[in-house]
Amino acid sequence: MSGSAILVSCSAVPEGDGDEHAVPEALADLGFQTRWAAWDDKTVDFDAADIVVLRAAWDYAERRDEFLSWAESVPALSNSAEVVRWNTDKSYLAELGDAGVAVVPTTLIAPDDDAPRWPKGEFVLKPAIGAGSRGVGKFSAGDDAASHLKGLHDDGHTVVLQPYQSSVDSEGEQALVFFGGVYSHAFSKAAMLGRELDESGLWFTEKLAPVQPSAAFRALAEDALDATAALLGILRAELLYARVDLVTGRDGKPLLLELELVEPSLGFRQTDAAAAWRFASAVRQQLA
Repeated sequence: MSGSAILVSCSAVPEGDGDEHAVPEALADLGFQTRWAAWDDKTVDFDAADIVVLRAAWDYAERRDEFLSWAESVPALSNSAEVVRWNTDKSYLAELGDAGVAVVPTTLIAPDDDAPRWPKGEFVLKPAIGAGSRGVGKFSAGDDAASHLKGLHDDGHTVVLQPYQSSVDSEGEQALVFFGGVYSHAFSKAAMLGRELDESGLWFTEKLAPVQPSAAFRALAEDALDATAALLGILRAELLYARVDLVTGRDGKPLLLELELVEPSLGFRQTDAAAAWRFASAVRQQLA
């Protein structure tokens, strides 16, 4: 099988952050002609490609309506526009929690909602639609959480309120990566709060390292993908890629922090060289 593939980026990082450096070659080995293109580049005929793979469209949060319209216009998009719409609003966390997935406790606060009762201890406020940890703040009783909440509401955001998981300070997060619904590898991410923005201004710098997740982490990641597929009415195999971000809860058990199905870094540089081949094989599977 041969075909053409477009890896989708944005104008600030036209060929991503370098993490996928081995992917075009792996796709070429399977007969694909591959190129990068920014999602809003009007000169690109996305319909002409056999598959269009979202990779580094990291400016979508400020232009979500425009981005969703574009996604819905691309029939060969992976992951699909339906997945993109659902996953770019963090209210999906509440849906997964209602479906029985162990998520970090999540409260959604709309602009017209009453003022919330702040949790005991530290907690996090972040926009429901956002990326790269922008707009995220950590607070404790007596801090200016109300001011941060008002600022996000004034910008039109529904806000996610979650108790801060202190394990992030010592353990960080674990990101489990799946291709075509099948587990590939995992890597750890140190806490990002308080770190510096990348020169692109689109994400905070991270300290990444390979990791071997425990059986409990693996099981929760699998549960999260199963629940997602059920909610969306699709097969897990229809998800070209998924990154499941987990943390250790206060009781020592894993919790889902975020499920990244749109444009996550996939940690190719933090795992074995064959991961690019696994990804290329999953791309081919989508066409089959």
